[in-house]
Amino acid sequence: QVQLAESGGGLVQAGGSLRLSCIVSGLTFYSNTMGWFRQAPGKEREFVAAVSPSTGSKYYADSVQGRFFVSRDTAKKSVFLQMNSLKPEDTAVYYCAATVSKSNKAESDYKYWGQGTRVTVSS
Repeated sequence: QVQLAESGGGLVQAGGSLRLSCIVSGLTFYSNTMGWFRQAPGKEREFVAAVSPSTGSKYYADSVQGRFFVSRDTAKKSVFLQMNSLKPEDTAVYYCAATVSKSNKAESDYKYWGQGTRVTVSS
């Protein structure tokens, strides 16, 4: 059974930092690109970042480029999202997802999803 479990969300003031974690079980970590998405209240879920566990290639949405950093620990089958200089508009539920597709920026590319972790940034 595939499971993706996010943690690390919380309440933070604008300008602060948070580190999200996603632990993966039940799938071949090297075969999957791991993505982070977020969904703000009343909005569509959107791509945030992705990392290829096999090559280490990283991808970012323009809105988080230079502030968020995605990484992975293949030994621990974990993916992380370091979020710096947080803004109120970063407030959302953040989801970890896995895909074997070469395309990795669309929600439809991903087969497996975690339950999400809530991030709230106060102004």
